[in-house]
Amino acid sequence: MGDARAPEPGGTRQVPPRRTPRQARSKARLARVLQAAERVLVGEGVQALTTTRVAAEAKVSVGSLYQYLPDRDAIIDALAAGYFARLETAMDDLVRAAADERWDDPVGVLIDAYAAIYRTEHGFRALWFGSSLTERTRAADRAHKRRMADGIRRVVLALGAAPDGEALARACHAAVLAADALAQEAFRRDPEGDPGLLDEAKLMLRGYLTAITARHEGQETTR
Repeated sequence: MGDARAPEPGGTRQVPPRRTPRQARSKARLARVLQAAERVLVGEGVQALTTTRVAAEAKVSVGSLYQYLPDRDAIIDALAAGYFARLETAMDDLVRAAADERWDDPVGVLIDAYAAIYRTEHGFRALWFGSSLTERTRAADRAHKRRMADGIRRVVLALGAAPDGEALARACHAAVLAADALAQEAFRRDPEGDPGLLDEAKLMLRGYLTAITARHEGQETTR
């Protein structure tokens, strides 16, 4: 039987969290640990995310940490899950706003909104740029991008720009993949996001949205 307390080589071994906290006190302790882990991540880099270092930063015993986060991979997975949840909550808010406000420039609104999040989520950037994502987190990221794409689909539907269907879902997924790659590069170049590259992303995605809308209008004309 393997020892979850073995040294953490930073490889791809997957060790799931031992248990999920249920009591308010335990949930608060885990939240405090993850806040400490983020401070370590931002200040010292992903390689510093050992259970010993995080426990010291959180001022809890290593044994207490092991109850929930048995190794570095589990810490990375938990941090990433928190970032995904915040990004998806922001997308839900934007979907509601799109329906209420009827944006003239949805691409500009969405890119500006997520650029603002990237500027404040220092841990998210440190994790993604650290090139130490686990296989579990990479799989979670793929699922996250599909949920973000579904959010874009709901924005398009709220604006009445195209009909629902497989083609729209595919186009929105492609748009999310492209926007994510451009955003990452923009924030690698500049902690505030390279404005020129973000403008190019807007230009590209506005053209894509126009093409999606034209495709729909063309289909309507031929009926």
